[in-house]
Amino acid sequence: MGKLRFTCLVIGLYLCFGVVFPISAQKGKPVPVDLKWLHGHTLNSATGVSWGVPWPKGTVKKGQSFHLTDAAGKTLPLQTWPLAYWPDGSLKWSGFATVARPDKAGLKLHLGKAEAAKTEGPVQVKENAQGVRIQTGNLQCVIPRTGRFLLDSLVTGGRVVGTQGRLECVLQNGPDGEVHESPRKELFFSKVEKVTVEQSGPVRAVVRVEGKLKAEKGGRSWLPFSIRMYFYAGSTAVRLVNTLVYDGHDQQDFIKGLAVVFSVPLREQLHNRHVRFAGEGPGIWAEPVRPLVGRRLVTYQGENVFPNQVAGKRIANQEQFAEPEQKLIQDFPVWNDYKLVQNNADGFNIQKRTNSQSTWLDASAGKRASGLAFVGDVQGGLAVGLKDFWQSYPAALEVRNAAKGVADLKVWLWSPYAEAMDMRHYDTLAHGLEATYEDVQEGFSTPYGIARTSELTLFARAEVPSHEELSGFTSLSRQTPLLVSTPEYLHSVNTFGVWSLPDRSTSGKSWIEDQLDKAIAFYQKEIDQRNWYGFWNYGDVMHAYDPVRHTWRYDIGGFAWANTELAPDLWLWYSFLRTGRADIFKMAEAMTRHTSEVDVYHIGKLAGLGSRHNVRHWGDGSKEVRESQAPYRRFYYYLTTDERTGDMMRAVAQIADKAMVEVDPLRLILPKSEYPTHSRIGPDWLALVGNWMTEWERTGDKRWRDKIMAGVNSFAKMPYGFFSGKQGAFGYDPATQKMYMLSKDAIGSAHLTVLMGGPEVAFELTDLLQNDTWNRLWLQYSELYGASEDTIEKALGRRTTLGAPGPHFARLPAYAAKRKRNPELAKRAWAEFLTPRTKAQFDPQLIQGVQALKPLEEVPTISTNNTAQWCLNAIQLLELVGDQMPEQNELWSSTGKPKN
Repeated sequence: MGKLRFTCLVIGLYLCFGVVFPISAQKGKPVPVDLKWLHGHTLNSATGVSWGVPWPKGTVKKGQSFHLTDAAGKTLPLQTWPLAYWPDGSLKWSGFATVARPDKAGLKLHLGKAEAAKTEGPVQVKENAQGVRIQTGNLQCVIPRTGRFLLDSLVTGGRVVGTQGRLECVLQNGPDGEVHESPRKELFFSKVEKVTVEQSGPVRAVVRVEGKLKAEKGGRSWLPFSIRMYFYAGSTAVRLVNTLVYDGHDQQDFIKGLAVVFSVPLREQLHNRHVRFAGEGPGIWAEPVRPLVGRRLVTYQGENVFPNQVAGKRIANQEQFAEPEQKLIQDFPVWNDYKLVQNNADGFNIQKRTNSQSTWLDASAGKRASGLAFVGDVQGGLAVGLKDFWQSYPAALEVRNAAKGVADLKVWLWSPYAEAMDMRHYDTLAHGLEATYEDVQEGFSTPYGIARTSELTLFARAEVPSHEELSGFTSLSRQTPLLVSTPEYLHSVNTFGVWSLPDRSTSGKSWIEDQLDKAIAFYQKEIDQRNWYGFWNYGDVMHAYDPVRHTWRYDIGGFAWANTELAPDLWLWYSFLRTGRADIFKMAEAMTRHTSEVDVYHIGKLAGLGSRHNVRHWGDGSKEVRESQAPYRRFYYYLTTDERTGDMMRAVAQIADKAMVEVDPLRLILPKSEYPTHSRIGPDWLALVGNWMTEWERTGDKRWRDKIMAGVNSFAKMPYGFFSGKQGAFGYDPATQKMYMLSKDAIGSAHLTVLMGGPEVAFELTDLLQNDTWNRLWLQYSELYGASEDTIEKALGRRTTLGAPGPHFARLPAYAAKRKRNPELAKRAWAEFLTPRTKAQFDPQLIQGVQALKPLEEVPTISTNNTAQWCLNAIQLLELVGDQMPEQNELWSSTGKPKN
């Protein structure tokens, strides 16, 4: 009898909560997890990699040991740490690090210990009052605790190949102005204020360096920076994640150049020194500082030395040559300085010069440089690669003083050979919502407090790398290596709420899958043909299209950059989860880097909030938590273990609701009330809930859950639950996290609740809270939003309209249908989703000739709002009520009967 009761209980729980966790994922312990390399790196040596893996609820305890094997069953070195916990205390996500060679075979992750894998040299970290010393086996690095330098020395093969790593900034006082004007410029260098060892071996070490840039001649300090350096056992590569926060005055602080700089000692004679630049794709540009080529061949013991010299092989010293050859060598020019400049997304040029009194000479040119440079001699040198180099133009790579004892290798994040960085708003006049869908307010169109993160990789070498090696380094620096679980595994674990795997089992489902593929393909091409690149722009997409001008509304207020509006971030991440496609990951990664840095304020009075869509990313007066919310960033953090993203998620959890007091999201709509500020269910409260939910799972601290429940219990006391607010608005007190009705009989809804990540948070929260009050409130909201007046009157006792049905909101009745096992709600969900509006799909048409600046493909009715929401609803409806999809519909009836 007891066994029967238990079985009934399990079945009941599954029927109640099956929408949010598949019962199959809860059976026993997880089998070995298959891992694949996401990106196609071609390397002959092992590389360091960090990644995250989720676990089914209740299956992996704290302190669990793991081991990793390759295709041959060999155990690899492994380091692990917790990323998140389920409410029962079991591990939800684990972070891992290993050193392995990327190949097609992939790896397997197992529970339990295995014989310890040997590494070439476990990472050793030693700290003292002066600094931090890291040794990986093949590399030694010293990081000082104070002073100008982020990195004091890099040693490999017993030789120092890099010193004095630092940040440099050329600050210009005012805009470039007219061609005859030359504003005053000032040089700033990094000043280290804090060094923290965040992780210490044996496979991986992480050191964080924080500080500001200080004027060379004293005085002002600005541009706070945070740089993390990643070291892996046996590796001579160092990964740098560099974040700078803009804290200047947009009317006078114009950055003319911004660089990460390393000094490289040179010991060999000039003809044994070399400079390399990565070109397009795998191509390498390579030249010696003194090329041994001219009118006559330079020979040594009867052999032409030039081919070996260009290949980076040691050539005999000058005095070892015959006397005529010595005089010839002495007479060849010496090239001291080199630069590769990428001032736009479609063109770079390489120049060199002999000295500062002589002209720059054009050496080569191309379209999109890969972003890696090397300088050194046959005893060793340093290569540095900048991720997303051409995409983040204007950028440059520069080698100075290659003919002297110490060369400088400069990676210009903002090229000094381009116009100065201009952070001003696009107009001096404010434009209103009716005219331009813009909400400009005095003092709010400010870049003060936004940030930018750049990723670099250093490669220390004890020789001149071959072209093949440099090409491999370039591949690593262009895209950080990553191991990922399969979509099927991620889906079975119930991570990230409700989403479906691709399904083409019927004509209708196949049609939807086609539209999802077309949407991704269209935006991939659109990013390129519209040139959505640049230091501050890369990763974002535009909001609305202008078919008359055959362009996006880049110049019309709130119709320009999307800035997370209607959750394109979520669309891209769910698209990646269900497909495992590397090209979609690249889009989602770039968007996460952009929207979490540029669209969010990290310091100042607006810290914790983000900016609504606008011509300039920071231009709109609406500053809200919907843009800064952690749920948009959780995917990237958990899949990659990126600590910078973790910093931002923690910050918004701690300060975002307090920032809402200073900047009330409804200050222009509602008068000041007795409560500290206002909040809608969404996008305000549910965004806060998503922040707290993320911090709860990352820490296991139930105080974050209590913050969520304070709001839930507030709504439970209201007569209409989540609908107990006129226009969806409530009073909110961040001191208690309680919500309040603004009037006694208020009832209403806000469509933004459904459009800014609210349902995605709520779907996931149901399983985490396991709370009847929350379940009742969210199920009621899902069923009644967009329902008929009769249905609402029957449920609430008041005849009114709460939201409008449509394809953007169809996942709400679909959720209610799944939870209540109600086929009528499922029918309603599909009817809302498959409206005539859905006919406007993603099939582009070619525009050419005199109608547009260049030949291009367009979808005249496209908007990112509609695309993101249509795709999200499609992905979620297939999971929630896919088995109840109509077998025939006008959209796919021409394809014939559905497949069985």
